[in-house]
Amino acid sequence: MNQTEIGKFITKCRKEKKLTQAQLAEKLNITDRAVSKWETGKSMPDSSVMLELCDILGITVNELLSGEKIELPNGEEMDMELYEKKVDENLIALKKKDENSRTKNRVAAAVFSFSLLIGLVVCLICDLAITGGLTWSLIPASSIIFAWAVSIPGIIGGKRGIMGSLIALSVFSVPYLYLLSRILDVKGVFSLGAVMAVIAIVFLWIGAAVFRGLGKSRMPAALGFTFLLGIPLLFIINGVLSKMIAEPVLDLWDVLIVFILLILAFVSFVWGGYGKKSKKSQETLDKSPAADLR
Repeated sequence: MNQTEIGKFITKCRKEKKLTQAQLAEKLNITDRAVSKWETGKSMPDSSVMLELCDILGITVNELLSGEKIELPNGEEMDMELYEKKVDENLIALKKKDENSRTKNRVAAAVFSFSLLIGLVVCLICDLAITGGLTWSLIPASSIIFAWAVSIPGIIGGKRGIMGSLIALSVFSVPYLYLLSRILDVKGVFSLGAVMAVIAIVFLWIGAAVFRGLGKSRMPAALGFTFLLGIPLLFIINGVLSKMIAEPVLDLWDVLIVFILLILAFVSFVWGGYGKKSKKSQETLDKSPAADLR
């Protein structure tokens, strides 16, 4: 399974279907940059889009992984045996690649876990040596465990594990704040922190829904909408704080933050608009006679 050959094959099939990189990317709901990486052999199509890609290009998964069209003349048993052998080779190569990716993630997770464990043990030992008991060390210890529980799904699962990390954050945030308030013996930590945590988690879920709904092909727009959502979030948090600890609903810093969020949203939307113009330019070039020479 040669990534370079697969990339050339994707390019050939795409041009046979008279599709530009931008058009193929739009059909798959991904960025044209991802398609470009496939065609240059820098990366492989993800398994989640592989079947749809093959359907669009009019090829089989085996042909995609082989990097060539596989013709099987009728009645030739040897050709069928070679075909089945090629299928097995491609499946084994794909499985090895997936296993290597999982192994790297597991190693990263092990290193991360071991590093946090060292930090946890050091805190406990220092606390015991200085105070003769477990006092202040319970604060970093609980924080380290919370950080591990939230981070580990994303490290092990990669992009697919991000949702797991978000679920872990949603589940463990309030219990962590409750435990922290008991350790510090300050009720305000839980009462105030839990409300802020719930508001922030709801915002994160809305942001995740925006990114999932718009897809990878409209990432700048999703980013822009998320920045805009940060403005009502700011006022909601300030409104809650004003009732709980008599903080002003709006001050100079809040105005500055709103201004920054508006600028970031504007830049994101402009970035998305520039990307669309680039795609149109690419389509024009691909349709020109010079495109056949590439």
